[in-house]
Amino acid sequence: MQLLEIWDRLRTSFWFLPSAMAATAIALSFGMIELDNMLGSTLARNLDWIYTFGPEGARAILSAIATSMITVAGLTFSITMLTLQLASSQFGPRLLRNFMRDRGNQLVLGTFLSTFLYCLLVLRTVRGVDDASFVPHVSVAGGVLLAIASIAVLIYFIHHVATSIRIETLLAELAGETRCAIDRLYPQELGRGAPARREDDDPQAPLPDDFHRGARTVRVDASGYIQAIDGDALMRIACEHDLIVRIEARPGRFVTERDPVFCAYPRERVPDETVRQLRAVVVVGRDRSPLQDLEFSVRRIVEIAQRALSPGINDPTTALYCIDRLDEAFGRLARRALPSPVRRDENGRLRVVSEVVALDELACNAFAAIGRYALADADVISRLLPAMGRLAAVAPPATRESLLALGAAIALASEGRLKLSFDRRSVSAAAKLAGHIHRPARATD
Repeated sequence: MQLLEIWDRLRTSFWFLPSAMAATAIALSFGMIELDNMLGSTLARNLDWIYTFGPEGARAILSAIATSMITVAGLTFSITMLTLQLASSQFGPRLLRNFMRDRGNQLVLGTFLSTFLYCLLVLRTVRGVDDASFVPHVSVAGGVLLAIASIAVLIYFIHHVATSIRIETLLAELAGETRCAIDRLYPQELGRGAPARREDDDPQAPLPDDFHRGARTVRVDASGYIQAIDGDALMRIACEHDLIVRIEARPGRFVTERDPVFCAYPRERVPDETVRQLRAVVVVGRDRSPLQDLEFSVRRIVEIAQRALSPGINDPTTALYCIDRLDEAFGRLARRALPSPVRRDENGRLRVVSEVVALDELACNAFAAIGRYALADADVISRLLPAMGRLAAVAPPATRESLLALGAAIALASEGRLKLSFDRRSVSAAAKLAGHIHRPARATD
């Protein structure tokens, strides 16, 4: 988990891929110069596809490419910063993560910087002294090819920036991350380590009577958001020391040095070394991560809808797109078996107790958050209620009751806020078709 968290940070950084490409360009420049030394100037001049220059011509073309590339790289960086500023103000600061980890932007910046470094390093080897003249023709031709590739990348960058800031593109990316999180946390075929929920799998009932008195509390060393917990490592530690470990803070929770993360029972089997091992299975960061936090993935879509419905933006169409994506994600989750909150070893002994995020908690919180901002918008409510109705039709009974009750409350509250009679009739009809309990709309104000 620590390695995955480091890799995730590298992917979301704006420097890792460009730095790797720049290092590759440096190695390529040394390799091409060695190739020129092996071929010699006479053989290189006989290759038809190579431009043959004198020392001054080689310096001129390499200097022109290097100068233009560093200029375009600065322009690319400025456009990227402007895009990040626009995304932060329009869609919310939580969405900066997606723009920062955009491989297209990283590839473009890395291409320009790599071409600049390559030409700069090849330029230093060009010598025009009569007794020691050397022109790396193959290396100069490589610089020309990199310049041509950079022009193609620049054209791609213009199209990519214009596409990436479209709300449809952004929501499709967020929906893809949400689907991956659902598949990862709620797999279709639950393995031995994550069995399906059973009727006797109550997270409180299997614990010993003296669990709270006899367990040792494990806390983290620094405050932050829990980004991931290595379940396999936690299970291995519990089996090795014959422990029962209850997870007190699930991924996505903010914890401080005072907050418990684990409770390990019994206390006498949890020395300080075991506490250090338990701390090592938890990844704590400065912000939330969608790696094991499905609620965060859903919340980012909800935040876009809330911002779109704010008076300063007033873009209900974007909110409709967000509702469609939530409908897709929750429909996928409703078809998955809920993992068990308890994990047992091969002998059936209880080892780990965790908290499982249920569908009703995710869906009701998300729909309520959007409905709270959209009560005065008949179009959004008329799309929100059918989405909740479709989810209730395929959800478990407990979730179905929660969704129907929430839909009825949203419909009644919206009807009370709407001033136009035809808007009230629209909301009432949507509630009726979706199966929510509704109050007949009044014909007149």
